[in-house]
Amino acid sequence: MTDTLHVTFVCTGNICRSPMGEVILRDLLADGGLEDLVTVDSAATSTYELGNPADPRTVAELRRRGHDGTGHVAREFRPEWFAHTDLVLAADRGHVRALRRWARTDAEREQVHLMREFDPAAVAAGTLEVDDPWYGDDTDFVRCFDEVEAACRGVFEHLRARLDR
Repeated sequence: MTDTLHVTFVCTGNICRSPMGEVILRDLLADGGLEDLVTVDSAATSTYELGNPADPRTVAELRRRGHDGTGHVAREFRPEWFAHTDLVLAADRGHVRALRRWARTDAEREQVHLMREFDPAAVAAGTLEVDDPWYGDDTDFVRCFDEVEAACRGVFEHLRARLDR
């Protein structure tokens, strides 16, 4: 274990859901004074969007909510990253299955969680997946942001408690 924790958000193309998670959590950590203790990034389970920026609708919704997603560049998750990542947060169950398949050990598989597992309201409602807004309209990006932000607030609390131990 290093001096810092490392969180990676994962979705299909790394242009909608996972960049939202990366940007929102990074800003929450900065606001909470933990930015030097946690590294946050994001990646894709596919190669569809490699090298592309975040979807313009993602960037617009982040901007509307006071976040900057303009510097994002999509990349693919690499299994060797498990060695230096503490928490891998997937948008949906398909991503969880892929990530756990790529993991080499039980410990690596245990690092993989759905983002919304950290949102108590989502857990209570049984709605743990973040649907892909890419196929929808602006209202789908609003919904996605709301879901990802609620998850990130829970992740922030989880990380703070873990760092306090």
